[in-house]
Amino acid sequence: MPGVVRAFVDRLGELPQIQVRVDRARAARYGLNVADIQDVIDSALGGKQVTQVWEGEQRFGVAVRLEEPERALTRMRDLLIATPGGAYVPLSEVASFHTVGGMMNIARENGKRVLAIGVFIRGRDMGGVVAEMQANVAKNVRLPEGYSVTWSGEFENQERAMSRLAVIVPISVLVIFLLLFDAFKSFRSSLLIIANIPFSMIGGILALWLTGIYLSVSAAIGFIALFGQSVLNGVVMVALFNDLRQQGKSAEEAATQGAVMRLRTVLMTALLASFGLLPMALSRGIGAETQRPLAVVVIGGLVSATLLVLYVLPVLYVMLAAVRRTANEPALSPEKSVTEHRS
Repeated sequence: MPGVVRAFVDRLGELPQIQVRVDRARAARYGLNVADIQDVIDSALGGKQVTQVWEGEQRFGVAVRLEEPERALTRMRDLLIATPGGAYVPLSEVASFHTVGGMMNIARENGKRVLAIGVFIRGRDMGGVVAEMQANVAKNVRLPEGYSVTWSGEFENQERAMSRLAVIVPISVLVIFLLLFDAFKSFRSSLLIIANIPFSMIGGILALWLTGIYLSVSAAIGFIALFGQSVLNGVVMVALFNDLRQQGKSAEEAATQGAVMRLRTVLMTALLASFGLLPMALSRGIGAETQRPLAVVVIGGLVSATLLVLYVLPVLYVMLAAVRRTANEPALSPEKSVTEHRS
């Protein structure tokens, strides 16, 4: 699969194991059952508690088992088992021994056996690679009854986080708009400030594209941080524009003078955040896959937001003022228009 640099089965391998198979027919002829034979094997190999020892007020269990040399496969065959009739038979008479390879790891989740396949992705976005893998598996892999495939890990966490952000981000923007409307008591001013959010997103998206970083949860958090910064710049600019308008200046004069007066403030805010996040954007060590997307998005978004808030926002302010002035002017009647033209 393009983009997959490594794929492996988690803890795949075998370990040597001794497999003991009880011959039930022979054991029955000697009057033995499977539990008796398994009890002897368990005691010989793993140990079995036979009594207890008291030392003061402490009690300790005493277990017995064969010594290490006696637990070899060749010696286990000669281990004697007592029959109900009082005779002793070697273990090899009622059981067979084989050395086989067994699973290195047996994992369970929710009461079911689990075998995990790990995949490392590089050079492509994780969502696209996983979507392509899911399509290929659904098309080409036929599992027996009782088997199922579950996609989890970092992809699952990203999918869950993105679904939550898809709800949280619109609600956050709506709350910001309501707070702005309560502060400015103007729908146009609030809408003008909210327009700074797309300004910042343009730079963040371009920064991700230029650096080759794919959208992730960290990058999405960077966009949320950009929303706050862009709204702050919009509040600073629009508040000054409105103050200048109240002093009797026209919309063009208020926008021109306000943009010049707030130039230093906006630049200082953007440069402070950009220089502070620059080491994260340039990092290549451990944790860079989480730090870099956030820093790149914030820095790129601040560049576009700063330029657009200084040049485009004043133009939008003047345009909205012109639209409002046109809407408030009363229409002249035909008679009045003719009279004014003759005079």
